[in-house]
Amino acid sequence: MSSELHKNLISVDTFRSLIDICGEENCAFKKEDLVCYGYDATKKHFMPDAVVFPKNSFDVASVMRLANEKKFFVIPRGAGSGMTGGSLPVCGGVVMALTRLNRIINIDTDNFTAEVEPGVVTGALHETVEKQGLFYPPDPASSAFSTIGGNVAECSGGPRAVKYGVTRDYILGLEVVLPDGNIIHTGVKTAKGVVGYDLTRLIVGSEGTLGVVTRIIVKLLPLPAAQKTIMVIFNTMEKAAQTVSAIIKSGIIPRKIEYMDNAAINCAANFINTDLDTKAGALLLIEVDGSEYETEQQIKQLNKLCLQTGAKEIKNAATKAEEADLWKARNSISPALFKYGSFKINEDIVVPRSKIPDMVSRIEALKKETNLMIITFGHAGDGNIHIDIMLDKNNEKEIKKGKKAVEAIFDYALELGGTISGEHGIGITKSAYMPKEIKEVELNLMKKIKNIFDPKGILNPGKIFI
Repeated sequence: MSSELHKNLISVDTFRSLIDICGEENCAFKKEDLVCYGYDATKKHFMPDAVVFPKNSFDVASVMRLANEKKFFVIPRGAGSGMTGGSLPVCGGVVMALTRLNRIINIDTDNFTAEVEPGVVTGALHETVEKQGLFYPPDPASSAFSTIGGNVAECSGGPRAVKYGVTRDYILGLEVVLPDGNIIHTGVKTAKGVVGYDLTRLIVGSEGTLGVVTRIIVKLLPLPAAQKTIMVIFNTMEKAAQTVSAIIKSGIIPRKIEYMDNAAINCAANFINTDLDTKAGALLLIEVDGSEYETEQQIKQLNKLCLQTGAKEIKNAATKAEEADLWKARNSISPALFKYGSFKINEDIVVPRSKIPDMVSRIEALKKETNLMIITFGHAGDGNIHIDIMLDKNNEKEIKKGKKAVEAIFDYALELGGTISGEHGIGITKSAYMPKEIKEVELNLMKKIKNIFDPKGILNPGKIFI
């Protein structure tokens, strides 16, 4: 074994102890195996010293106790689909891959809850509970492969957040292994519970820096009986944004209101076989749910309202196939982007819904100032804008220009009363910008909380704080 070790930052005795805990078949030390756990969706690479695959919370606790004794870093990891580097071993250490903790332990159809392990793929949870007439609303774009544990770490959102909220709104309780190896239980299984501080909400969104989540109690809802989708085409982004505000004011809360700007429309149109109007200023994809009668009435109201607010064209999906066809354009944006550049800066911001036109106008101005290809799309219903800046990875001057554009976008989002991260977290890619939004007193308080949980600094180092 020793001849095949990646580095000698962790002693051979420590490697043997890891094998004793997890089993030799559940530990990786060879360089070719470690490479697979040194990257995520940021495309950045950092090599770990080892990877372990614990099977339960006791394995996790044993690894953490060993880390405390031997003073090595531990980096929790789900599917590696994060956009800000939250699961990267930036300081080396042991990556703890939680994919073996993948059981849906219990679905309580009487109390509308489920108990799951962190390695459960979010899409699999969706499918399983829906077969029992239940509904888990959070739906990040990566739900086909991202895990519920990763969603908890990042407090993931998704298109349905406009109506149903984000991950933290559905987490009732957690089992968490602390950096010293102690196992704690937070929250409740009931709809109400206000005993002591809300440690559950503190852990959700903490990006694996405070503890390792090993069990999750989620809240479920009754599965809506029906859903319907329309695509609405507009000449300008301003009219699209005004329509979003008008929809919410009307009392209709769609479960999804997604938007694409002209650049995103053209990007999708050039990637898939579609009849998208490439001259349109923007489009909205709107989905409603409820009973058959409710959805039918909402769609009729939406058609009428969108025409009143200046829609150029409305496409109504009459079948599931037509519905999937409408969503194809939105779902194709990310893969289509790589036709336009070898490298991209991917950011997400949130502004008040009414400020989307202002934000898009500022981005349009940046396009002209920088001559960069900047594409925006996202969740118009909650003001969450995804921004992709396409760059040549070999052009340092262009990359520098792209980073300056990001800073300008962040500054303007904050000026409009928004935030620099709606779904992606902070990780390593946004840590330098965090002081723009979080002031010194609050930032120091967060650092103190981290120190209370992890005084030796062994859990997921180098994340969030610079």
